[in-house]
Amino acid sequence: MTDLGVARLQFGTMTIYHFLFVPITIGLAFLLAILETRYWRHQQEDDRQVLDFFGRLFLINFAVGVVTGILQEFQFGMNWSNYSRFVGDVFGAPLAVEALAAFFLESTFVGLWIFGWDRLPPRLHAWSMWLVAIGTSLSAFWILTANSFMQEPVGYRLIHGHAEMVNFFALLANPQLWVEFPHVEVAALTTGGFFMASICAYGLRFKRSYQQAFLPAFQISLIVAAVGSILVIVIGHEQAQHLIVAQPMKMAASEALWHTSGRHAAWSIISIFNPVTHHTWFALPIPDMLSILAYNRLTGRVLGIMTLQHVYAHRYGAGYYVPPILATYWSFRYMILVGFVMAGLACYGLWTVQKGQWERHPAYLKFMTWSIFLPSTANIAGWVMTEVGRQPWIVFGLQKTAQGVSPTVPLYEVAITVMGFSLLYLVMGVIEVSLLVKFIKLGPGVQEHYLNPAEDGIIPRNT
Repeated sequence: MTDLGVARLQFGTMTIYHFLFVPITIGLAFLLAILETRYWRHQQEDDRQVLDFFGRLFLINFAVGVVTGILQEFQFGMNWSNYSRFVGDVFGAPLAVEALAAFFLESTFVGLWIFGWDRLPPRLHAWSMWLVAIGTSLSAFWILTANSFMQEPVGYRLIHGHAEMVNFFALLANPQLWVEFPHVEVAALTTGGFFMASICAYGLRFKRSYQQAFLPAFQISLIVAAVGSILVIVIGHEQAQHLIVAQPMKMAASEALWHTSGRHAAWSIISIFNPVTHHTWFALPIPDMLSILAYNRLTGRVLGIMTLQHVYAHRYGAGYYVPPILATYWSFRYMILVGFVMAGLACYGLWTVQKGQWERHPAYLKFMTWSIFLPSTANIAGWVMTEVGRQPWIVFGLQKTAQGVSPTVPLYEVAITVMGFSLLYLVMGVIEVSLLVKFIKLGPGVQEHYLNPAEDGIIPRNT
Protein backbone atom coordinates (compact mmCIF):
# COMPACT_ATOMS: atom_id res chain seq x y z
CA MET A 1 0.00 0.00 0.00
CA THR A 2 1.85 3.05 -1.30
CA ASP A 3 0.78 6.70 -1.26
CA LEU A 4 -0.59 6.19 -4.75
CA GLY A 5 -2.46 3.02 -3.85
CA VAL A 6 -4.15 4.52 -0.79
CA ALA A 7 -5.07 7.71 -2.65
CA ARG A 8 -6.62 5.63 -5.43
CA LEU A 9 -8.44 3.51 -2.83
CA GLN A 10 -9.93 6.61 -1.23
CA PHE A 11 -11.05 8.20 -4.48
CA GLY A 12 -12.41 4.94 -5.85
CA THR A 13 -14.32 4.13 -2.67
CA MET A 14 -15.89 7.59 -2.41
CA THR A 15 -16.73 7.69 -6.11
CA ILE A 16 -18.45 4.31 -6.06
CA TYR A 17 -20.39 5.26 -2.92
CA HIS A 18 -21.48 8.58 -4.41
CA PHE A 19 -22.46 6.90 -7.66
CA LEU A 20 -24.97 4.73 -5.80
CA PHE A 21 -27.19 7.79 -5.35
CA VAL A 22 -26.66 9.83 -8.51
CA PRO A 23 -28.45 7.55 -11.02
CA ILE A 24 -31.39 7.08 -8.63
CA THR A 25 -31.69 10.87 -8.25
CA ILE A 26 -31.61 11.47 -12.02
CA GLY A 27 -34.05 8.70 -12.89
CA LEU A 28 -36.45 9.27 -9.99
CA ALA A 29 -36.64 13.01 -10.69
CA PHE A 30 -37.93 12.34 -14.21
CA LEU A 31 -40.41 9.77 -12.94
CA LEU A 32 -41.67 12.17 -10.27
CA ALA A 33 -42.13 14.81 -12.96
CA ILE A 34 -44.21 12.36 -14.99
CA LEU A 35 -46.28 11.37 -11.94
CA GLU A 36 -46.96 14.99 -11.02
CA THR A 37 -47.95 15.82 -14.58
CA ARG A 38 -50.42 12.92 -14.35
CA TYR A 39 -51.71 14.21 -11.01
CA TRP A 40 -52.02 17.77 -12.34
CA ARG A 41 -54.14 16.60 -15.26
CA HIS A 42 -56.40 14.12 -13.44
CA GLN A 43 -56.41 15.41 -9.82
CA GLN A 44 -56.79 11.91 -8.37
CA GLU A 45 -56.12 11.51 -4.66
CA ASP A 46 -54.33 8.19 -5.20
CA ASP A 47 -51.88 9.89 -7.56
CA ARG A 48 -51.16 12.57 -4.96
CA GLN A 49 -50.47 10.01 -2.24
CA VAL A 50 -48.08 8.02 -4.44
CA LEU A 51 -46.39 11.25 -5.51
CA ASP A 52 -45.91 12.24 -1.86
CA PHE A 53 -44.62 8.78 -1.06
CA PHE A 54 -41.95 8.66 -3.76
CA GLY A 55 -41.15 12.35 -3.22
CA ARG A 56 -39.97 11.59 0.29
CA LEU A 57 -37.80 8.73 -0.92
CA PHE A 58 -36.35 11.04 -3.58
CA LEU A 59 -35.46 13.74 -1.05
CA ILE A 60 -33.70 11.29 1.26
CA ASN A 61 -31.60 10.02 -1.64
CA PHE A 62 -31.01 13.55 -2.96
CA ALA A 63 -29.68 14.78 0.40
CA VAL A 64 -27.18 11.94 0.82
CA GLY A 65 -26.06 12.26 -2.80
CA VAL A 66 -25.31 15.97 -2.39
CA VAL A 67 -23.25 15.44 0.76
CA THR A 68 -21.18 12.60 -0.68
CA GLY A 69 -20.56 14.57 -3.88
CA ILE A 70 -19.20 17.61 -2.06
CA LEU A 71 -16.53 15.56 -0.30
CA GLN A 72 -15.25 14.20 -3.60
CA GLU A 73 -14.11 17.57 -4.89
CA PHE A 74 -11.78 18.19 -1.96
CA GLN A 75 -9.67 15.23 -3.00
CA PHE A 76 -8.50 16.94 -6.18
CA GLY A 77 -6.58 19.51 -4.16
CA MET A 78 -5.58 17.22 -1.31
CA ASN A 79 -4.63 13.84 -2.77
CA TRP A 80 -4.27 14.76 -6.45
CA SER A 81 -2.61 18.15 -6.47
CA ASN A 82 -0.23 17.33 -9.34
CA TYR A 83 -3.22 16.33 -11.45
CA SER A 84 -5.03 19.55 -10.52
CA ARG A 85 -2.00 21.64 -11.47
CA PHE A 86 -1.61 19.82 -14.76
CA VAL A 87 -5.20 19.96 -16.08
CA GLY A 88 -6.93 22.35 -13.68
CA ASP A 89 -7.38 24.99 -16.38
CA VAL A 90 -9.33 22.48 -18.48
CA PHE A 91 -10.91 20.24 -15.89
CA GLY A 92 -12.13 23.06 -13.66
CA ALA A 93 -14.25 24.81 -16.30
CA PRO A 94 -17.01 22.19 -16.73
CA LEU A 95 -17.06 21.52 -12.98
CA ALA A 96 -17.53 25.24 -12.33
CA VAL A 97 -20.40 25.39 -14.80
CA GLU A 98 -21.95 22.35 -13.13
CA ALA A 99 -21.82 23.98 -9.70
CA LEU A 100 -22.91 27.47 -10.77
CA ALA A 101 -25.66 26.50 -13.19
CA ALA A 102 -26.89 22.93 -13.03
CA PHE A 103 -26.59 22.31 -9.28
CA PHE A 104 -28.10 25.68 -8.39
CA LEU A 105 -30.96 24.97 -10.80
CA GLU A 106 -31.89 21.66 -9.26
CA SER A 107 -31.36 22.87 -5.68
CA THR A 108 -33.51 25.98 -6.19
CA PHE A 109 -36.41 24.19 -7.79
CA VAL A 110 -36.36 21.24 -5.42
CA GLY A 111 -36.94 23.83 -2.68
CA LEU A 112 -39.81 25.36 -4.64
CA TRP A 113 -41.24 21.90 -5.13
CA ILE A 114 -41.09 21.06 -1.41
CA PHE A 115 -42.56 24.32 -0.14
CA GLY A 116 -44.72 25.19 -3.13
CA TRP A 117 -47.54 22.71 -2.60
CA ASP A 118 -50.88 24.58 -2.66
CA ARG A 119 -48.99 27.87 -3.00
CA LEU A 120 -47.75 27.68 -6.57
CA PRO A 121 -50.19 27.15 -9.44
CA PRO A 122 -50.41 23.39 -10.16
CA ARG A 123 -48.83 23.76 -13.58
CA LEU A 124 -45.91 25.80 -12.21
CA HIS A 125 -45.44 23.35 -9.37
CA ALA A 126 -45.23 20.47 -11.85
CA TRP A 127 -42.71 22.45 -13.89
CA SER A 128 -40.59 22.82 -10.75
CA MET A 129 -40.02 19.07 -10.69
CA TRP A 130 -39.36 19.01 -14.45
CA LEU A 131 -36.66 21.66 -13.90
CA VAL A 132 -35.21 19.59 -11.06
CA ALA A 133 -35.04 16.65 -13.46
CA ILE A 134 -33.40 18.80 -16.14
CA GLY A 135 -30.94 20.15 -13.56
CA THR A 136 -29.87 16.67 -12.45
CA SER A 137 -29.19 15.70 -16.06
CA LEU A 138 -27.27 18.90 -16.69
CA SER A 139 -25.13 18.16 -13.65
CA ALA A 140 -24.34 14.74 -15.09
CA PHE A 141 -23.58 16.30 -18.48
CA TRP A 142 -20.98 18.75 -17.14
CA ILE A 143 -19.33 16.18 -14.88
CA LEU A 144 -19.09 13.77 -17.79
CA THR A 145 -17.67 16.57 -19.94
CA ALA A 146 -14.77 16.73 -17.48
CA ASN A 147 -14.48 12.94 -17.32
CA SER A 148 -14.55 12.64 -21.12
CA PHE A 149 -11.50 14.90 -21.29
CA MET A 150 -9.70 12.40 -19.07
CA GLN A 151 -10.72 9.61 -21.43
CA GLU A 152 -10.04 11.47 -24.68
CA PRO A 153 -8.26 14.86 -24.29
CA VAL A 154 -9.39 17.56 -26.74
CA GLY A 155 -9.39 21.36 -26.94
CA TYR A 156 -6.10 21.92 -25.10
CA ARG A 157 -2.46 22.77 -25.64
CA LEU A 158 0.56 22.04 -23.49
CA ILE A 159 2.29 25.17 -22.18
CA HIS A 160 5.23 24.85 -19.77
CA GLY A 161 4.18 21.37 -18.79
CA HIS A 162 0.54 22.27 -18.14
CA ALA A 163 -2.59 21.63 -20.19
CA GLU A 164 -4.44 24.86 -20.98
CA MET A 165 -7.83 25.02 -22.63
CA VAL A 166 -7.88 26.68 -26.03
CA ASN A 167 -11.36 25.69 -27.20
CA PHE A 168 -14.21 25.21 -24.72
CA PHE A 169 -16.56 24.08 -27.47
CA ALA A 170 -14.14 21.30 -28.38
CA LEU A 171 -14.85 19.85 -24.92
CA LEU A 172 -18.57 19.91 -25.73
CA ALA A 173 -17.95 18.25 -29.12
CA ASN A 174 -15.73 15.53 -27.64
CA PRO A 175 -16.73 12.22 -29.32
CA GLN A 176 -16.23 10.43 -26.00
CA LEU A 177 -18.80 12.71 -24.35
CA TRP A 178 -21.48 11.87 -26.90
CA VAL A 179 -21.21 8.15 -26.32
CA GLU A 180 -20.62 8.39 -22.57
CA PHE A 181 -23.33 10.88 -21.57
CA PRO A 182 -26.25 9.15 -23.37
CA HIS A 183 -25.13 5.83 -21.89
CA VAL A 184 -25.00 7.20 -18.34
CA GLU A 185 -28.24 9.20 -18.74
CA VAL A 186 -30.25 6.26 -20.05
CA ALA A 187 -28.71 4.00 -17.39
CA ALA A 188 -29.86 6.51 -14.76
CA LEU A 189 -33.42 6.50 -16.13
CA THR A 190 -33.32 2.70 -16.02
CA THR A 191 -32.08 2.83 -12.43
CA GLY A 192 -34.90 5.18 -11.43
CA GLY A 193 -37.39 2.97 -13.25
CA PHE A 194 -36.26 -0.14 -11.38
CA PHE A 195 -36.13 1.73 -8.07
CA MET A 196 -39.77 2.79 -8.43
CA ALA A 197 -40.91 -0.49 -9.98
CA SER A 198 -39.36 -2.60 -7.22
CA ILE A 199 -41.03 -0.52 -4.50
CA CYS A 200 -44.34 -0.64 -6.37
CA ALA A 201 -43.96 -4.42 -6.61
CA TYR A 202 -43.53 -4.50 -2.83
CA GLY A 203 -46.61 -2.31 -2.42
CA LEU A 204 -48.68 -4.51 -4.73
CA ARG A 205 -47.70 -7.52 -2.63
CA PHE A 206 -48.19 -6.13 0.88
CA LYS A 207 -50.21 -2.87 0.63
CA ARG A 208 -53.42 -4.23 -0.85
CA SER A 209 -55.45 -1.17 0.13
CA TYR A 210 -53.16 0.91 -2.10
CA GLN A 211 -52.89 -1.43 -5.09
CA GLN A 212 -54.87 0.88 -7.35
CA ALA A 213 -52.60 3.75 -6.31
CA PHE A 214 -49.41 1.79 -6.98
CA LEU A 215 -50.49 0.23 -10.28
CA PRO A 216 -50.17 3.36 -12.52
CA ALA A 217 -46.74 4.16 -11.05
CA PHE A 218 -45.73 0.51 -11.55
CA GLN A 219 -46.72 0.67 -15.21
CA ILE A 220 -44.99 4.01 -15.84
CA SER A 221 -41.79 2.88 -14.14
CA LEU A 222 -41.76 -0.40 -16.10
CA ILE A 223 -42.11 1.52 -19.37
CA VAL A 224 -39.14 3.71 -18.44
CA ALA A 225 -37.16 0.69 -17.24
CA ALA A 226 -37.91 -1.37 -20.37
CA VAL A 227 -37.11 1.40 -22.87
CA GLY A 228 -34.07 2.51 -20.85
CA SER A 229 -32.55 -0.96 -20.46
CA ILE A 230 -32.86 -1.65 -24.19
CA LEU A 231 -31.32 1.73 -25.06
CA VAL A 232 -28.48 1.10 -22.60
CA ILE A 233 -27.55 -2.02 -24.58
CA VAL A 234 -27.74 -0.21 -27.93
CA ILE A 235 -25.78 2.86 -26.79
CA GLY A 236 -23.29 0.66 -24.96
CA HIS A 237 -22.60 -1.08 -28.25
CA GLU A 238 -21.85 2.31 -29.84
CA GLN A 239 -19.54 3.14 -26.95
CA ALA A 240 -17.65 -0.13 -27.41
CA GLN A 241 -17.09 0.70 -31.06
CA HIS A 242 -15.71 4.09 -30.08
CA LEU A 243 -13.27 2.38 -27.70
CA ILE A 244 -11.72 0.50 -30.61
CA VAL A 245 -10.61 3.88 -31.97
CA ALA A 246 -10.02 5.96 -28.83
CA GLN A 247 -8.79 3.39 -26.25
CA PRO A 248 -8.09 0.07 -27.96
CA MET A 249 -6.18 -1.21 -24.92
CA LYS A 250 -9.32 -0.94 -22.77
CA MET A 251 -11.28 -2.93 -25.33
CA ALA A 252 -8.58 -5.60 -25.53
CA ALA A 253 -8.41 -5.79 -21.72
CA SER A 254 -12.18 -6.17 -21.46
CA GLU A 255 -11.85 -9.31 -23.62
CA ALA A 256 -8.53 -10.49 -22.12
CA LEU A 257 -7.32 -10.60 -25.72
CA TRP A 258 -3.58 -11.11 -25.32
CA HIS A 259 -2.74 -11.48 -29.00
CA THR A 260 -4.24 -9.79 -32.05
CA SER A 261 -7.18 -11.73 -33.36
CA GLY A 262 -7.67 -13.02 -36.87
CA ARG A 263 -10.22 -11.63 -39.31
CA HIS A 264 -13.00 -13.39 -37.37
CA ALA A 265 -12.70 -12.29 -33.73
CA ALA A 266 -14.68 -14.27 -31.14
CA TRP A 267 -16.10 -12.81 -27.93
CA SER A 268 -16.01 -14.98 -24.85
CA ILE A 269 -19.08 -15.27 -22.67
CA ILE A 270 -16.80 -16.48 -19.92
CA SER A 271 -13.10 -17.22 -19.75
CA ILE A 272 -10.95 -18.59 -16.94
CA PHE A 273 -7.41 -17.37 -17.40
CA ASN A 274 -4.18 -16.48 -15.63
CA PRO A 275 -3.44 -12.74 -16.07
CA VAL A 276 0.27 -13.30 -15.39
CA THR A 277 1.07 -16.26 -17.66
CA HIS A 278 -1.72 -15.42 -20.15
CA HIS A 279 -2.79 -19.04 -20.07
CA THR A 280 -6.51 -19.72 -20.61
CA TRP A 281 -7.89 -22.84 -18.94
CA PHE A 282 -11.47 -22.55 -20.14
CA ALA A 283 -13.38 -20.28 -22.54
CA LEU A 284 -16.89 -20.19 -23.94
CA PRO A 285 -16.62 -18.06 -27.09
CA ILE A 286 -19.23 -16.73 -29.51
CA PRO A 287 -17.69 -16.79 -33.02
CA ASP A 288 -17.37 -13.42 -34.79
CA MET A 289 -19.08 -11.57 -31.94
CA LEU A 290 -16.07 -9.39 -31.08
CA SER A 291 -15.81 -8.32 -34.73
CA ILE A 292 -19.51 -7.44 -34.66
CA LEU A 293 -19.06 -5.57 -31.39
CA ALA A 294 -16.13 -3.63 -32.82
CA TYR A 295 -17.13 -3.04 -36.44
CA ASN A 296 -20.76 -4.16 -36.98
CA ARG A 297 -19.62 -6.84 -39.37
CA LEU A 298 -18.54 -10.48 -39.22
CA THR A 299 -14.92 -9.75 -40.07
CA GLY A 300 -12.41 -7.40 -38.54
CA ARG A 301 -9.18 -7.75 -36.58
CA VAL A 302 -8.99 -6.55 -33.01
CA LEU A 303 -5.57 -5.59 -31.69
CA GLY A 304 -4.35 -7.63 -28.74
CA ILE A 305 -2.87 -6.49 -25.44
CA MET A 306 0.72 -7.43 -26.25
CA THR A 307 0.60 -5.70 -29.64
CA LEU A 308 -0.82 -2.55 -28.07
CA GLN A 309 1.80 -2.65 -25.31
CA HIS A 310 4.53 -2.40 -27.97
CA VAL A 311 2.62 0.37 -29.78
CA TYR A 312 2.10 2.39 -26.58
CA ALA A 313 5.72 1.93 -25.48
CA HIS A 314 6.86 3.27 -28.84
CA ARG A 315 4.38 6.17 -28.74
CA TYR A 316 4.57 7.23 -25.08
CA GLY A 317 7.94 5.90 -23.95
CA ALA A 318 9.05 2.93 -21.90
CA GLY A 319 6.48 1.67 -19.41
CA TYR A 320 3.77 -0.87 -18.71
CA TYR A 321 0.48 0.20 -20.26
CA VAL A 322 -1.71 -2.82 -19.52
CA PRO A 323 -4.62 -2.14 -17.13
CA PRO A 324 -5.74 -4.62 -14.46
CA ILE A 325 -7.20 -7.36 -16.64
CA LEU A 326 -9.34 -9.23 -14.11
CA ALA A 327 -11.26 -6.14 -12.97
CA THR A 328 -11.78 -4.90 -16.53
CA TYR A 329 -12.81 -8.29 -17.92
CA TRP A 330 -15.29 -9.28 -15.22
CA SER A 331 -16.85 -5.86 -14.66
CA PHE A 332 -17.58 -5.68 -18.40
CA ARG A 333 -19.32 -9.06 -18.36
CA TYR A 334 -21.26 -8.38 -15.21
CA MET A 335 -22.54 -5.12 -16.68
CA ILE A 336 -23.67 -6.89 -19.86
CA LEU A 337 -25.30 -9.76 -17.96
CA VAL A 338 -27.28 -7.50 -15.65
CA GLY A 339 -28.25 -5.26 -18.57
CA PHE A 340 -29.93 -8.14 -20.42
CA VAL A 341 -31.54 -9.44 -17.21
CA MET A 342 -33.05 -6.01 -16.52
CA ALA A 343 -34.34 -5.71 -20.08
CA GLY A 344 -36.04 -9.09 -19.76
CA LEU A 345 -37.54 -8.31 -16.35
CA ALA A 346 -38.89 -4.93 -17.40
CA CYS A 347 -40.40 -6.17 -20.67
CA TYR A 348 -41.98 -9.21 -19.00
CA GLY A 349 -43.45 -7.09 -16.22
CA LEU A 350 -44.81 -4.57 -18.69
CA TRP A 351 -46.48 -7.41 -20.59
CA THR A 352 -48.19 -8.73 -17.43
CA VAL A 353 -49.47 -5.26 -16.53
CA GLN A 354 -50.74 -4.55 -20.03
CA LYS A 355 -52.57 -7.88 -20.02
CA GLY A 356 -53.96 -7.22 -16.53
CA GLN A 357 -52.36 -10.43 -15.28
CA TRP A 358 -49.82 -9.09 -12.79
CA GLU A 359 -51.69 -10.68 -9.86
CA ARG A 360 -51.14 -14.11 -11.39
CA HIS A 361 -47.36 -13.72 -11.15
CA PRO A 362 -46.50 -13.42 -7.43
CA ALA A 363 -43.04 -14.89 -8.02
CA TYR A 364 -42.30 -12.12 -10.52
CA LEU A 365 -43.41 -9.43 -8.06
CA LYS A 366 -41.18 -10.96 -5.38
CA PHE A 367 -38.19 -11.11 -7.71
CA MET A 368 -38.93 -7.59 -8.94
CA THR A 369 -38.89 -6.32 -5.35
CA TRP A 370 -35.30 -7.48 -4.92
CA SER A 371 -34.27 -6.23 -8.37
CA ILE A 372 -33.79 -2.80 -6.82
CA PHE A 373 -30.10 -3.69 -6.45
CA LEU A 374 -29.48 -4.77 -10.05
CA PRO A 375 -29.06 -1.39 -11.81
CA SER A 376 -26.86 0.05 -9.05
CA THR A 377 -24.44 -2.86 -9.23
CA ALA A 378 -24.40 -2.63 -13.03
CA ASN A 379 -23.66 1.11 -12.83
CA ILE A 380 -20.73 0.46 -10.51
CA ALA A 381 -19.42 -2.30 -12.77
CA GLY A 382 -19.59 0.08 -15.72
CA TRP A 383 -17.60 2.74 -13.92
CA VAL A 384 -15.02 0.20 -12.75
CA MET A 385 -14.56 -0.93 -16.35
CA THR A 386 -14.36 2.70 -17.57
CA GLU A 387 -11.87 3.95 -14.98
CA VAL A 388 -9.79 0.85 -14.26
CA GLY A 389 -9.59 0.02 -17.96
CA ARG A 390 -7.97 3.42 -18.60
CA GLN A 391 -5.05 2.73 -16.29
CA PRO A 392 -2.19 3.55 -16.03
CA TRP A 393 -3.48 6.91 -17.31
CA ILE A 394 -5.31 9.53 -15.28
CA VAL A 395 -5.53 11.64 -18.46
CA PHE A 396 -5.18 9.29 -21.38
CA GLY A 397 -1.95 9.85 -23.27
CA LEU A 398 -0.98 12.93 -21.24
CA GLN A 399 -0.51 12.08 -17.58
CA LYS A 400 -0.17 8.79 -15.75
CA THR A 401 -2.03 8.20 -12.51
CA ALA A 402 1.25 7.89 -10.59
CA GLN A 403 2.20 11.39 -11.79
CA GLY A 404 -1.06 12.98 -10.59
CA VAL A 405 -0.88 12.06 -6.90
CA SER A 406 0.11 14.66 -4.30
CA PRO A 407 3.82 14.32 -3.51
CA THR A 408 3.82 15.76 0.03
CA VAL A 409 0.84 14.09 1.71
CA PRO A 410 2.11 11.34 4.05
CA LEU A 411 0.74 7.84 3.67
CA TYR A 412 -0.63 7.70 7.20
CA GLU A 413 -2.69 10.87 6.70
CA VAL A 414 -4.37 9.47 3.60
CA ALA A 415 -4.91 6.13 5.34
CA ILE A 416 -6.56 7.86 8.33
CA THR A 417 -8.92 9.80 6.05
CA VAL A 418 -9.78 6.61 4.16
CA MET A 419 -10.84 4.96 7.41
CA GLY A 420 -12.59 8.09 8.67
CA PHE A 421 -14.57 8.73 5.50
CA SER A 422 -15.42 5.04 5.16
CA LEU A 423 -16.83 5.03 8.69
CA LEU A 424 -18.74 8.26 8.04
CA TYR A 425 -20.17 6.92 4.80
CA LEU A 426 -21.14 3.68 6.50
CA VAL A 427 -23.11 5.60 9.12
CA MET A 428 -24.77 7.72 6.42
CA GLY A 429 -25.62 4.60 4.46
CA VAL A 430 -27.21 2.93 7.48
CA ILE A 431 -29.25 6.05 8.19
CA GLU A 432 -30.45 6.34 4.61
CA VAL A 433 -31.36 2.68 4.25
CA SER A 434 -33.18 2.81 7.60
CA LEU A 435 -35.20 5.83 6.51
CA LEU A 436 -36.01 4.34 3.11
CA VAL A 437 -37.11 1.02 4.62
CA LYS A 438 -39.16 2.82 7.27
CA PHE A 439 -41.18 4.89 4.82
CA ILE A 440 -41.52 2.07 2.28
CA LYS A 441 -43.04 -0.13 4.98
CA LEU A 442 -45.37 2.66 6.11
CA GLY A 443 -46.71 3.09 2.60
CA PRO A 444 -48.20 6.18 0.96
CA GLY A 445 -51.23 6.62 3.21
CA VAL A 446 -49.44 7.29 6.50
CA GLN A 447 -47.50 10.40 5.48
CA GLU A 448 -50.45 11.84 3.60
CA HIS A 449 -49.52 15.11 1.91
CA TYR A 450 -46.32 15.36 3.93
CA LEU A 451 -44.90 17.71 1.30
CA ASN A 452 -47.39 20.41 2.28
CA PRO A 453 -45.48 22.44 4.91
CA ALA A 454 -48.69 24.12 6.10
CA GLU A 455 -50.39 20.81 6.85
CA ASP A 456 -47.26 19.55 8.57
CA GLY A 457 -47.16 22.58 10.83
CA ILE A 458 -43.86 23.76 9.36
CA ILE A 459 -45.40 26.96 8.04
CA PRO A 460 -48.61 28.52 9.40
CA ARG A 461 -51.49 28.11 6.98
CA ASN A 462 -52.01 31.85 6.53
CA THR A 463 -48.35 32.71 5.98
